[in-house]
Amino acid sequence: MNTDAVVNDGVMRTADGTPLKVSLARAQRRLKIRAFMLVLPLFAFIAITFFFPVIDMLFRSVENYIVPQVMEQTAPLLKEWDDRSGELPPEEVFAAAAADFAKGFEEKTILKVGRRMNYAESGFASLFRKTARRAKDFEPPFKDAFIERDDDWGKVETWRYLKREAGAFTISYYLAALDMSYGATGDIGFKPDDESIYLKLFWRTLKLSLTITLLCLALAYPISYLLSTLPVKTSNLLLILVLLPFWTSLLVRTTAWIALLQQEGVINDLLVAIGLISDEGRLVMIHNATGTVIAMTHILLPFMVLPLYSVMKTIPPTYMRAAKNLGATPTVAFIRVYFPNTVAGIGAGSILVFIIAIGYYITPALVGGVDGTLISNFIAYHMNQSLNWGLAAALGVILLGLVLVLYYFYDRIVGIDNMKLG
Repeated sequence: MNTDAVVNDGVMRTADGTPLKVSLARAQRRLKIRAFMLVLPLFAFIAITFFFPVIDMLFRSVENYIVPQVMEQTAPLLKEWDDRSGELPPEEVFAAAAADFAKGFEEKTILKVGRRMNYAESGFASLFRKTARRAKDFEPPFKDAFIERDDDWGKVETWRYLKREAGAFTISYYLAALDMSYGATGDIGFKPDDESIYLKLFWRTLKLSLTITLLCLALAYPISYLLSTLPVKTSNLLLILVLLPFWTSLLVRTTAWIALLQQEGVINDLLVAIGLISDEGRLVMIHNATGTVIAMTHILLPFMVLPLYSVMKTIPPTYMRAAKNLGATPTVAFIRVYFPNTVAGIGAGSILVFIIAIGYYITPALVGGVDGTLISNFIAYHMNQSLNWGLAAALGVILLGLVLVLYYFYDRIVGIDNMKLG
């Protein structure tokens, strides 16, 4: 842009006659476009790897298109049926169901509906498979043909569940994720304690993640203080040792802990050798919550050390000396002067370790056993083995919402603006 400006008719213009205000606006627009193009690759990467998967997860947690698409004749008729009357649907519903079963069996889609229905109510997969094989041979009255094929078709509960899941969207996945279900009359309630799984897993995940975070803080604080007060040459050497686990495979580190913690492992053998425990009283430290806490604390410790060290390094040593010169004891000087200056590092390290821990699944899967697995292990199970992607998505959404709620309270109590990484 030509910066030479002249005044013409009371309006400042550039040398080429363009009003100065217009010329400046064009220059600002070009700068904004240039800045946008510079961040566009990063924005696209974040959108593809984060925002789109989250949106897809939200959609899968309520999506139910397979049922109304395959049972295209039955679904609209079921919506008109009064399921609270206690009577079976009319004959026309059974006739539509026979046509949908016959068509779905030929197109090999009706069994997908059975598997989908089986996620919430066991037995539907076999019921649909058994019915689909003979559906093309059904003759009027179709109600009698269905009931003759399987007595479950003569139960109002079967058709009530089919009606409830006949829409394009469903809340069944979220109900299952919260250990809730529909009653015989269609009311929603919690499952009995002996059938409750996921609420206990969510609580265990929060409890173990918090325990791991506190242990990492207790171990990392003195380490970070030592690193920040030692000479640069020595602290750099020790910092390399802190970062050394990052250069080792996660599976190798976890496997090493299995060798250390098992009942015939190194730690138990050492304790037996020095006489602290008997050979019959070896400690059970693997395939339980203890193994998960120990292994994950070791793995996540550097994520707490680095934020603390970077903040402590910026605290001038003169602060403590000034406090002591003013009459404060070392303990009072630490509590009143040094510790408050490290709160930003504590907050950054704690939220980083907690969020990583709450979504970890590799280490708990290897060393956690029954008592040490987290909710993320069940999300992975439903994604890879049971193929119940809807339930996995619902569990993931609830976990994400839980993290956001905790993040909100952290911001209200500590303040995200006070969080520093250095």
